[in-house]
Amino acid sequence: MNPTPKTAVIAIGGNSLIKDKQHKTVEDQYKAAGETALHIAKMIKDGWNVAIGHGNGPQVGFILRRSELAAHELHEIPLDVCGADTQGAIGYALQQNLYNHFLDMGIDKHVTTVVTQVEVSADDPAFQNPTKPIGSFMDEAQAMRRREQDGWDVVEDAGRGWRRVVASPRPKRIVEEVAVKRLLEAGIIVITVGGGGIPVVADENGKLRGVAAVIDKDFASSLLATRLQADVFIISTAVEKVALNFGKPNQQWLDHLTLAEAKAYLAEGTHFAKGSMAPKIQAVINFLEAGGEKAIITDPPNITRALAGETGTIITRS
Repeated sequence: MNPTPKTAVIAIGGNSLIKDKQHKTVEDQYKAAGETALHIAKMIKDGWNVAIGHGNGPQVGFILRRSELAAHELHEIPLDVCGADTQGAIGYALQQNLYNHFLDMGIDKHVTTVVTQVEVSADDPAFQNPTKPIGSFMDEAQAMRRREQDGWDVVEDAGRGWRRVVASPRPKRIVEEVAVKRLLEAGIIVITVGGGGIPVVADENGKLRGVAAVIDKDFASSLLATRLQADVFIISTAVEKVALNFGKPNQQWLDHLTLAEAKAYLAEGTHFAKGSMAPKIQAVINFLEAGGEKAIITDPPNITRALAGETGTIITRS
């Protein structure tokens, strides 16, 4: 049984807060968050109770760069703390925009941000093969010094310089799950698992500590949707629909996919880009295989139309 009627989990990208290279300031991001929040507010007005997950890649990059530039004077900021910082800042932008939209629409709803830890396994294979680049480019000497002094994993990036890489482990457990559920049961809109959640591991006594890793926000949001028994899992992205052969002359937009079709297309390995659509399709597959009934992939302006079945790519179990 669902914790509340008509529960939706919606995952929005960190890049959705940055429209282009000319609009990266905090004010620019706030305005972009306001546009996305407007479309979410409309579905809330239609009766949906919503938990919102979001990305934070660009924002973590900004914090790391500031930390690097100030390292001669101030302590550097650990990656897990960067995640916590962005959860607060992005959550603030989203919840204030939602509050204001609710006022304009005459909606009596409340919204809050939960700084959320997500447990990963200390022996996840991803820790043996870090692949997620973070932070600024370095020269080889600086990279080798960081590897020796700080234990960083560093790689050379196609002749552009060296970068730090960290693991991207799979989410196992949302530590604040009970709090999120209670808030939703009270009818409060919740912003949670920001940036995929702050990655933590548990010791033999169950005590938690943060680790330098990045959790895919779509996988974390998928797990959240499963644990909440959400009626629908929505991934908000840059395109109105998913396409086969995206950007090619034989591009084919997809209105509907079954779970079996999604798995088959993903397994072929040629339809969905690894760094963009492939993890979104896998996140949807995870949700449906865990018992979810319906998922939607679309862009923010089309969320309400997609919920009405008018657009977007709708993925169902059969």
